[in-house]
Amino acid sequence: MHWPIWRAKVTERSMEPALLPGDCLLIRRTRRIRPGQVVVARHPDRPEMLLVKRAARRADGGWWLESDNPGAGAVDSRRFGAVPGPLIEGRVLVRYWRVRSLLPNGPGIRPRTRERPRRAAGPFSVSALTQ
Repeated sequence: MHWPIWRAKVTERSMEPALLPGDCLLIRRTRRIRPGQVVVARHPDRPEMLLVKRAARRADGGWWLESDNPGAGAVDSRRFGAVPGPLIEGRVLVRYWRVRSLLPNGPGIRPRTRERPRRAAGPFSVSALTQ
C-alpha cells in the first residue's frame, strides 16, 4: 500500500540554498506537477535512487529536472535527460526540521551556521525516512 503523503530526508547539497542536508520533507504522491515545483523522482538508470529536483519544463514525454546548485556535482537531467512521467513519485509540500529534544542544542540538534534564505524549496537528493 502506498500512502498519499510520505516523508523523506535531504542527504545531498544539490538543492542548496533552498534545501540543506538534514532537512525533512513531506511529499504528496502525484504525477500532476507544474514547472517550478520541487518533486521527488526515481533516477532513470537507477530506480532504487530517489532524487529531489525542481521540475523545469516538460520534455519528450517526461520532465526536465534541475538542481538549484549544479556546482555541488548534482545529478539531474543535464546528465541523464528528461525523466519519464511514471518515474515522478510526487511533489514536495513542505520542509520541516525534526525536534529531537526540548533542550537547546540537545541530542541531534545543531545550530545553523548560516541563515536560511526565504525561498521556495528546490530539487535535491533525498532518502526515505522510517519510523
